[in-house]
Amino acid sequence: MPDVIERLGADAVKLLGQLIRTPSFSREESSAATLIQEFLVARGVATNRQQNNVWACSRHFDAGKPTVLLNSHHDTVKPGDGWQHDPFGAELAGDKLYGLGSNDAGGAAVSMLATFLYFYEKHTAFNVVCAITAEEEISGANGIRSVLPLLGKIDLGIVGEPTGMNLAIAEKGLMVLDGTAHGKTGHAAREEGENALYKALDDIQWLRQHQFPKVSPLLGPVKMTVTQITAGAQHNVVPDRCQFVVDVRTNELYQNQEIIDLLRANVQSEIVPRSTHLNSSSINENHPLVRKGVAMGKRIYGSPTLSDQAMMPFETLKMGPGESARSHTPDEFILVSEIRAGIQDYITLLTDFSF
Repeated sequence: MPDVIERLGADAVKLLGQLIRTPSFSREESSAATLIQEFLVARGVATNRQQNNVWACSRHFDAGKPTVLLNSHHDTVKPGDGWQHDPFGAELAGDKLYGLGSNDAGGAAVSMLATFLYFYEKHTAFNVVCAITAEEEISGANGIRSVLPLLGKIDLGIVGEPTGMNLAIAEKGLMVLDGTAHGKTGHAAREEGENALYKALDDIQWLRQHQFPKVSPLLGPVKMTVTQITAGAQHNVVPDRCQFVVDVRTNELYQNQEIIDLLRANVQSEIVPRSTHLNSSSINENHPLVRKGVAMGKRIYGSPTLSDQAMMPFETLKMGPGESARSHTPDEFILVSEIRAGIQDYITLLTDFSF
């Protein structure tokens, strides 16, 4: 098997270099999707594509067997300031491969493609589906959310994100809430009007102080942060409207709708979520896949960062090569050795695995 892993690793690193050299900003991933599709087709794999999402199924797919989904994304954010290396240069310096998306999540994506190819022809106790998808960085409607209905029943997902190949068995969810306090205008020099700004400040104080009773041992408490506020048009008019934005990071012990219902019951401002589908996710630490990972020496933890896990209505584990702290930073990189080790770990995790 070492020769097989070496070949799969070499092909994965070469593909990642091509992907880095191909800009793949969210909603602009067409060329990268074509590269991934051509990579699979060149290896005899029948592929499916919807917009900028590419997926394939193991050759001996059997609808009577459970299905494991390998999923990562190939879109990236745009490069910020401070890069010393060309973000699209795919420069290799020793063990480091520099480039935008190398760590988040190109390393995981190519490692999963290599793992899929390893199992593609094998008769296993489960089907393997590999989907490399778009718009993860913006939680877009044309990414994994649009593909899931086309994949059939999925029993377990492994989501490729940089975790140092440790096991993120829980992930915080996200809601962005728009709050609006209503009042009446009046002259600021007289006791007139109903100040919407003061109403909003009362609600913001409640949001700041409220402690949710259910605290996750993995993810901690639900965290609410007011990040924007807007009110008033001129200095001498009492504002009749004040708007504010709340960033809410949920744990796996609450559904997003529960949080909304509680807030509406306790504040006077109107609360409107921009979306509610990015719930916290988790997998039981006694799940056979988690137990096998722990037996391999992997650490379990709760992840504060959001991924496409939030879109998946089945058990998922987040695991991939690279380190989260490198994501979205100047001179983003991944180690070639991390990709090779990631492929080996994915294969070991799934070899002889059963539900």
